[in-house]
Amino acid sequence: MSEGKFIKGQGAQRNEINRFDKYTFEPEEEDYEPAKTKFTEVFPKTIVNIVKSPDLSMELSLNPYQGCEHGCAYCFARPTHEFWGYSAGTDFERQIMVKKNAPELLEKFFRKKNYIPKTLFLSGNTDCYQPAEKKFEITRQILQLCLDYRHPVSILTKNALVLRDLDLLKLLAEQNLVSVSFSIPTLKEEIRRKMEPRTSSAEKKLKALEILAENKIPTGVMVAPVIPGLTSDESLNILKTISEAGAQKVGYALVRLNDTVEPVFVNWINANFPDRAQKVLNLIRSMRGGNLGDKRLYERYKGEGNIAEMIHNTFALGKRKYFTDKGFAPLSTENFTGTKEQQLKLF
Repeated sequence: MSEGKFIKGQGAQRNEINRFDKYTFEPEEEDYEPAKTKFTEVFPKTIVNIVKSPDLSMELSLNPYQGCEHGCAYCFARPTHEFWGYSAGTDFERQIMVKKNAPELLEKFFRKKNYIPKTLFLSGNTDCYQPAEKKFEITRQILQLCLDYRHPVSILTKNALVLRDLDLLKLLAEQNLVSVSFSIPTLKEEIRRKMEPRTSSAEKKLKALEILAENKIPTGVMVAPVIPGLTSDESLNILKTISEAGAQKVGYALVRLNDTVEPVFVNWINANFPDRAQKVLNLIRSMRGGNLGDKRLYERYKGEGNIAEMIHNTFALGKRKYFTDKGFAPLSTENFTGTKEQQLKLF
């Protein structure tokens, strides 16, 4: 891409080649054009995902949207768009599939015979509070269902839009049915604007964190991804800041660029940080056995080498310093009212 042609407000600058396409073409320079967001309603037959990966703590996840407007260049979910016939590049953040029937499908799931309730994770793949949620309000309907059925739900988002549903969150929290976490990879706004262009600013995320904590809603933060040479120097400051804002738990994840995420990120960092692009990429390779990605179970979160060890040690220190004696109890499944068996317990 020519210098100065980088399109603001987008993480990907073009549609990268779909690895499943039989025929492909190389984009020309003029293909780098601003794209408008298009919403398409889809009609899945099921909405709850049974998470089987042994190195993930969640058991159930739900994604109201496929694709994500936030435009994060590093997003691990980008390659999932290719299964729908789209690209992991511009399409992922501009071709958004909307699952309006998600609440209906979720209620059917709750009412399954012999269903044993487990915490439902929103979203697991794409952000349930991305800008589209302001219009479609699918996540709000899901929270209302969780309240009606007294079903636990855990939220992870990059958007302060979550505060719109403070009324429901407060009612859920009163019954120990909800926790909310924010993804905050950087506190530097000049980096945030480029790295995740359509998310809420770090300042707004921190303010939302404070408001949730003040309303006795269990709160946490995922510092993800940690990018060596770009955001890794902020780790201790982030832990101190979020602790002071009211976060009760913290987690983190090392950056990994699997499949089509790699060309999107490489293109992005070369355009936005040309002075340090090769350094950052080489540091990532040092954590990933010479590659930019890693799919090995458990190892994909650990990384390897001195840089990965340094990051792990930094977070261990920060947790001891800022999160000792913090945390919150597991969410409750005791009062779920979905199945007949559970309903009988109420009498």
